[in-house]
Amino acid sequence: MKKLLHLMLLSQFVSIAEATAFGQIVSGRITDQGDGSPIPGVNIVKKGSTLGTASDVNGHYQIELDPADKNIIVFSFLGYVTQEVDVGKRTVVDVTLSADVQQLQEVVVTGLASQLQGRVAGVSVVTRGRKKQQYQPVSQESYAKIEESGFQKVTKKPLSTFSVDVDGASYSNMRRYIESGSLPPKDAVRIEEMINYFDYDYAQPEGETPFSVNYELSSSPWNKKSLLLHIGLQGRKIEMDQLPPSNIVFLIDVSGSMSDPDKLPLLKSSLRLLVQHLRPVDRVAMVVYAGSSGLVLPSTDGDRKDVILAALDKLSAGGSTAGGEGLKLAYKVAARNFIEEGNNRIVLATDGDFNVGLQSNDEMEQLIEEERKRGISISVLGFGRGNIKDDKMEIIADKGNGNYSYIDNLLEAQKVLVSEFGGTFFTIAKDVKFQLEFNPVHVAEYRLIGYENRILDDEDFDNDKKDAGEIGAGHTVTALYEIVPAGKKGTASGLKYQNSQPSEVALISNDLVTLKLRYKKPDGFRSQLVEFVVKDEPVALEATSANFRFSASVAQFGMLLRDSDKKGSATWESTYELAINARGDDPKGYRAEMIRLVETASLLDTPLDN
Repeated sequence: MKKLLHLMLLSQFVSIAEATAFGQIVSGRITDQGDGSPIPGVNIVKKGSTLGTASDVNGHYQIELDPADKNIIVFSFLGYVTQEVDVGKRTVVDVTLSADVQQLQEVVVTGLASQLQGRVAGVSVVTRGRKKQQYQPVSQESYAKIEESGFQKVTKKPLSTFSVDVDGASYSNMRRYIESGSLPPKDAVRIEEMINYFDYDYAQPEGETPFSVNYELSSSPWNKKSLLLHIGLQGRKIEMDQLPPSNIVFLIDVSGSMSDPDKLPLLKSSLRLLVQHLRPVDRVAMVVYAGSSGLVLPSTDGDRKDVILAALDKLSAGGSTAGGEGLKLAYKVAARNFIEEGNNRIVLATDGDFNVGLQSNDEMEQLIEEERKRGISISVLGFGRGNIKDDKMEIIADKGNGNYSYIDNLLEAQKVLVSEFGGTFFTIAKDVKFQLEFNPVHVAEYRLIGYENRILDDEDFDNDKKDAGEIGAGHTVTALYEIVPAGKKGTASGLKYQNSQPSEVALISNDLVTLKLRYKKPDGFRSQLVEFVVKDEPVALEATSANFRFSASVAQFGMLLRDSDKKGSATWESTYELAINARGDDPKGYRAEMIRLVETASLLDTPLDN
């Protein structure tokens, strides 16, 4: 049972309580009553508050309480009976959780090469085309339609141009679906965001270019007739104390739809994590919106954490959603406190609904683009389920030179707002574009995996007025191309009435592809060009790096979730094996978590017995 239920982020636990000299430190270990194994990722919250933490990979937790209060701790986790414990004066509280048989529906399936008996959340069984699936209703969630990119003939389209993307929202949202007992909708799966959720072990940049460029070429794990080209960028890492000062405006949705525990309460707990890491040179303001918008905290020095946290704690949900008016007010506050050569940014935290005020995407895009030109960026944090407007939130972040993240638990908040603080909020290169030119002598066809909503016209590559993606401090960006070599049977028949004439350079060289990148400095207006050549010298898959093989396993995972017709020979079992053998150094357990998600998705993708 634990293989199916222990689907949590494997990261060290985080306490969100502000330290006090006289606090009551309570710690302990949470285990499964059935087999005594530790349960990572259990939600641990002081009853009647937003104060909480989560258990680590070994089931351990620690939380600081006020000894003057009546402290009751609530322990909850999907598939287990929630427990409430009156702590009293104790400092050690160990808990065993028992399976909630009423919440779970038992299914017996054949897992990855072994018989597994598990339990999944009881949901309706519907058909998604190929076999029975288990799904929860999507409710009012909305996702932009994704038309998966097909193979392009090099003789017709020798250039491939796209904008970078470092958002990770699709991965954590996908995880939320699987942990809730269902597969995600196809359009909720953006493969490039799944790939870029993970860090990869790329070399740090040298010289003035703010990122390094890395590439590998090998056979495709899911198609023996194809090659796979792995391209990775590594943004320069900057220590926290070396980052420029921040002028941050929290724009917080406190409308009635935010009252659920995984919305405003989790939002408040998440922002507490960020507040704890602010420096005296940083400044924070807070704007809220519901039936109307208002400034609840003027711009405040980052070392006045008690003032910031007090304002955060007072927030409550109610009313409709005046998102447009809140956005305008947040930009006014950010402009009033603008820091030259600093990080001026709005952090929009919402379930995604903007149903009063600015409604159309065009109106919001125009406002956001104008403010972006003035040096104010916007990042988006999505919360909750049932009301996610994923398509609108992605537009806001893309047009605002920011990131879009989906926060499904405190450990994800820790990852986005603390561990990856620099990459999330500090841009080191903007308007970053790729353009690849394929050599027709060696390449018959190619396809870019994912990035469907980041495709650019080829002429946009040299157009410095065209907006593109950003790279943050320490961030990695990874892209994969599936390539059909020339002279081998591809996805379409050869041309009958025309034939391209390769240049002499193409005929005599061993160049597979020329890779070009354009980028601007954070405060720049003219792009700079870097260029590399990838030779037609593939290595055996076994000789590739863990970076190559793990990113390929994530791509396979995404294709299986989308039921892609490009998935070739990929199966849940082959994806599992590819990932587990490429796990590599995984100190925070993110890769191990994905391996468990693959295993669980395979169970959810198995038809139930009649």
